Amino acid sequence: MGPTEPTPPQPFPLQPFLSDETVVLRAPTQAWSAADGTIGARGIHGVYFSDVRIVSSLAVSYGGEPGEVVAAVPDGADSIDFVTLLRRLDDRSADPRIRAVHRRTVGTGGASETVTVSSTLAHPVMTTITVRLGADLANMDAVKSGLHTDAVTIAVADPAADAAAESTASWGRDAISVTLRATDARLTIVGDDLELAWDVTVPAKGSTSVGWDITATDSSAVVTSASRAPDWTVPTASSGDDRLDRWLARALVDLEALRMSPTAGDPASSGPAPVFLAAGAPWFFTLFGRDSIWSARLLLPLGGTLAADTLRVLASMQGTKHDAATAEQPGKIMHELRRQPQEIPAEGLLLPPLYYGTIDATPLWICLLHDAWKCGMPDAEIRALLPNLVAALGWMRDYGDADGDGLLEYVDSTGHGLANQGWKDSGDSVQWRDGRLAEGPIALCEVQAYAYEAAMHAADLLDHFGGDSDDSSSSSEWRSWAAALRARFHETFWISDAAGEYPAIALDAHKRPVDTVTSNIGHLLGTGILDDDQSARIASRLVSPELSSGYGLRTMSTDSAGYWPLSYHGGSVWAHDTAIVIRGLTAAGRDAEAAVLTDGLLAAAASFDYRMPELHSGDAATAFSRAVPYPAACRPQAWSAAAAVAVWAAGTSSAG
Repeated sequence: MGPTEPTPPQPFPLQPFLSDETVVLRAPTQAWSAADGTIGARGIHGVYFSDVRIVSSLAVSYGGEPGEVVAAVPDGADSIDFVTLLRRLDDRSADPRIRAVHRRTVGTGGASETVTVSSTLAHPVMTTITVRLGADLANMDAVKSGLHTDAVTIAVADPAADAAAESTASWGRDAISVTLRATDARLTIVGDDLELAWDVTVPAKGSTSVGWDITATDSSAVVTSASRAPDWTVPTASSGDDRLDRWLARALVDLEALRMSPTAGDPASSGPAPVFLAAGAPWFFTLFGRDSIWSARLLLPLGGTLAADTLRVLASMQGTKHDAATAEQPGKIMHELRRQPQEIPAEGLLLPPLYYGTIDATPLWICLLHDAWKCGMPDAEIRALLPNLVAALGWMRDYGDADGDGLLEYVDSTGHGLANQGWKDSGDSVQWRDGRLAEGPIALCEVQAYAYEAAMHAADLLDHFGGDSDDSSSSSEWRSWAAALRARFHETFWISDAAGEYPAIALDAHKRPVDTVTSNIGHLLGTGILDDDQSARIASRLVSPELSSGYGLRTMSTDSAGYWPLSYHGGSVWAHDTAIVIRGLTAAGRDAEAAVLTDGLLAAAASFDYRMPELHSGDAATAFSRAVPYPAACRPQAWSAAAAVAVWAAGTSSAG
């Protein structure tokens, strides 16, 4: 290489893309593959159980040939058929006369796969169906980081004397144990892989099937499959918009598959374990305080049992002590729960299994408690959570407002936790309009609105239920506290540009208003922290070309230096973010602006075959005829799916 030649780029691990991959799921199991059902070509591919990849490669061949897949047909969230033509076994006529249907179904304890070969030929066809399977037992953190994990050893059980007996193989490590069972198959080890083979005869104008089952257990699991069926009400009447009906139907199927329970059960009950919604696949297949709260809150129009369960699960983990390493504080609601510490080297993250690094989950828990009460949660169940309510209020006052200025702020004191602890928790999500990052501690605008709403709602709850003997829980004190916060918010957050006044996204460490225009301001609507004129000004800005992409609400305005349509929190569109704003616009009586954002989300939903991803590009609808994917976006994700319910409810409310 000459001295003037450029240095070739050095390879480094890459987070896997997800947008073109196929997924089926039923918590705690998920399977990611190519569109033809094969597993192994992409970093995300695999069958995962409890955040561990129990199958890392899988391919099916027929007489040594892979076949040609012509369709992948989902059946709900947890099952899919890969329809394959076998032209090497076929005759020479133009019409396909032999095909295979490879059906993959995941369940709460693993995966089941069946291959059925059918023929309309007038003579039988003999062939060998072969499955080649590998396993690496990589944990999800390693997969997300793009790191290689060596294959594990698969053990084949001694063949039974009876040739028709069930064949088994097994593998495992630490807390994970996996077993494969296949009837009539020959099991052999080829290199690091397991090979399953069946010699079959497809009868004339008939079919034959083979199959295998994989079951797994995890003795270290902290979350598991839901303990009961969903009990929300499924809307039956048409909304009048086919796009919304299709999005809502797909969303409810996905939400049903995302339901989980803590392995510890409900400490306050001898009944079934409470159910919550896992945040999303593949990375967040567990309990997240903020995500699970918002998802349950957006689903309240369909029933309140999930909300009540979510409240109890989070109350059982509410902070009781000071722990800088976990960010736990008395009264604080947790952020996320994992089976082991989470380490993402590229992001500088090392989080403990139970992590409390969130500024908004605690006020949002209070808001959900109030909303669930209003939706019919029994008084006895509310009363049982009053001590948790009082503790959560105390956290807002004593710890959320760490510097005593009347506002809630956060900072990561460990150096390896989340730098930003609102819902936009990426490291660059809070920045000035010129692109500079804001210095923490950070006080986010929407968190002040959540806290105001929480304190006012808590006062109503304390009035109704008689308060508590502790004077700190008096309703009058919390209304006064909320009024002071509201006044402080209006003194410090409102700033102006050429388009008029608007709230800053945040105050930085020096209490300066960070001037970037973002979707955060939309979360203020409907909380009570704004007056009607302020709501109108914010509503107008939200539907401006700088924020409204035509496919939903951008997280950051296009006139900011840091804007980029594929920035995770700096220009992309998140369905739940837009839906929360639609909900607030409707509550504020701004139906016209809500309709603009609703139409954008529906256009985006159509772009993604009505399974809305975690986020998508902020590119304008005038630039592309369909929404552009954010390639690493989770799907399905609970609050993106629950957004469909919020949009449906907002439309029902405005129509009424």
